Amino acid sequence: MARAGIWQIAAGWRKMARSPWRSPAPRAAQAMTPPDENAAHGGAPESPAAQDLTALRHALLRVHKALLEMERRDYERQHGRVNTGELFRLVLDHPQFAWLHSISEFVVRIDELLDAEEPLTPASARGIYTVAGKMFLPLESGDALQKKYFDALQRDPAVVLEHRGLARLFAKAAEEAGPA
Repeated sequence: MARAGIWQIAAGWRKMARSPWRSPAPRAAQAMTPPDENAAHGGAPESPAAQDLTALRHALLRVHKALLEMERRDYERQHGRVNTGELFRLVLDHPQFAWLHSISEFVVRIDELLDAEEPLTPASARGIYTVAGKMFLPLESGDALQKKYFDALQRDPAVVLEHRGLARLFAKAAEEAGPA
């Protein structure tokens, strides 16, 4: 559990601490809404837009964790085993882990939207899904994140499995949005 704490902190752990998510297997993210999630909203049920963003958030955290573990293994192959504190420092400061920061920051933005006073609109949820879809489009010739993500998908089966869950959410969101 100590290893999981690193990615929780880096990706906005305040919400993750309430989450029952533990399984590395890609599951239907809709079923992963914490039981006390409605308590944060005055007991009112979450809107469909908030449920969609919560599902996206969980999928992104799973992808982030798989990527972090991949980078950790690569780092440890070159430099030897690191403990949790050293890994936390590396995640924050080492260039090998720097590309994961944009994923962490994106999850934090989703957290802020979910915690905002004003209600989340379907249009803003679609906008977040659009940005996420572009960020996690694995391209050999894309931007820095897309290239690194493309390479990670070529190297690590765990990343491929988590990407599958993310791709399913994108497909579901596109289907619900209808033709453009």
